Parts: sequence; structure tokens; C-alpha cells
Amino acid sequence: MPPEKKYPRGGEKAEKIVKVISWHIRIIDKDGTWGWEQINGLTLRDDILSKMSNFETMEWSEILNRNNHAVPISEICPEAQKRLVRLQQDDVDEIISLHLTGKKRVWGIRDQNILKILWWDPHHTVCPSLKKHT
Repeated sequence: MPPEKKYPRGGEKAEKIVKVISWHIRIIDKDGTWGWEQINGLTLRDDILSKMSNFETMEWSEILNRNNHAVPISEICPEAQKRLVRLQQDDVDEIISLHLTGKKRVWGIRDQNILKILWWDPHHTVCPSLKKHT
């Protein structure tokens, strides 16, 4: 006779798993000014994947701060706004900027705990800062 109630293994961890950030690359922009086609293997490994894997251990409340933040679409450069239209991703109010090192950023669209990765911005040009050295 089967047990009356079944409990999923790791069920106590399920709530935590939902809150931790994860990535989707389906809408990643391969072309254009911030396209991922321009990245070499060393940059991908050393600058991007190492930092992004650290983010995977965090919740959004830990990630979003002074360096990593949501940026209203109205504040990104006109070229980036046009690129969102071309990619059919212009139905959002804001996009997320993740600071990796120096000027290097990864941009994406947040959907709950998922970041839909869009752009690689090595020169901080999607939303240029007026501050020096950012």
C-alpha cells in the first residue's frame, strides 16, 4: 500500500532555490554594438563566467546595489533603445546592469529570479556614467 503522503526530496530547499538568480540566454544579442560574437574565450572565462557564477549563489536582494542595478529604458542610450525594439524586447520598463570589473557590464531583462541576458558592454556605453572611472 503506498504511503498516504509523499514529500519531495529537498522540498525544504525548494523555497530558497526559487529566489536564487539564474540565467537564460535565449534572447541574447549576438550582433550589434554589444553583441556576444565579439567576445574571445579568455574574456568569457576570466571576466564574465567567473563573476556570473558568483552571482548564482546570491539572491536579487544581495545582487542589486550601487554597482548592479535596474536602469529605466528612458535612461539608456538611444542606440540601445533602438536595439531593444529590433530584438522585440522593448516591452519592459527597465533593464538590469551587472557590474563585472571596471567598465565591463552584462545587461539583461529581469523576470522574477531569472536574468534574460542581452548584452556584453565592455566599455559601459549602454548607459554611460557621468562619474569618472565607472
